[in-house]
Amino acid sequence: MWFENVGAFIDYGFQHIIPEGPDHVLFVIALYLNARSWGSLLMQVTAFTLAHTLTLALAATGVLSVAPEVVEPLIAISIVVLALEAIAFPDAHRLWRIPVVAAFGLLHGLGFGTVMSPAVLSADTSAALVGITIGVELGHLAVLIATGVISVLVLVALRAAKSPGLYRPAFVIPVATAIAATGAFWTLQRTGLIAV
Repeated sequence: MWFENVGAFIDYGFQHIIPEGPDHVLFVIALYLNARSWGSLLMQVTAFTLAHTLTLALAATGVLSVAPEVVEPLIAISIVVLALEAIAFPDAHRLWRIPVVAAFGLLHGLGFGTVMSPAVLSADTSAALVGITIGVELGHLAVLIATGVISVLVLVALRAAKSPGLYRPAFVIPVATAIAATGAFWTLQRTGLIAV
């Protein structure tokens, strides 16, 4: 029974990323754009997921409660920050990024935990949290793999055109700019400064 619950929540956690989590998807793509290696990237995504699970558990069980009006704009701002970093600071030191990314994971977990509270409390809490964590991490990996494939195709095309130096201006900067603009729009929308 426990493993069946874990399996159900793995699916739930994955769906929280794909297709229901465009903010997570853009956040992970921004992480990819800032990455120096697959190893550092996976460490950052894992730190994000573990921090996400911590606050998800606290929020879903009612131990910690923060109003969505506070958390949701901060989640959007976290996306803007990572995207702007990819544009303006291509050589940012990677050691400080793990705690920063983990802090952003805490924010994202708070947002998800409030929504997830009824589902977590109606099931075996440990099974729910284990399943969600695995599902979220699988969703992140799926986004990373898709982004990696696209970036490799862009690199191959640029090399074929004898222009590999255009990778940042042709791929990283336009994608990061679109992500930053989307995050800024969400920030304005979630703070009520624009209505849609």
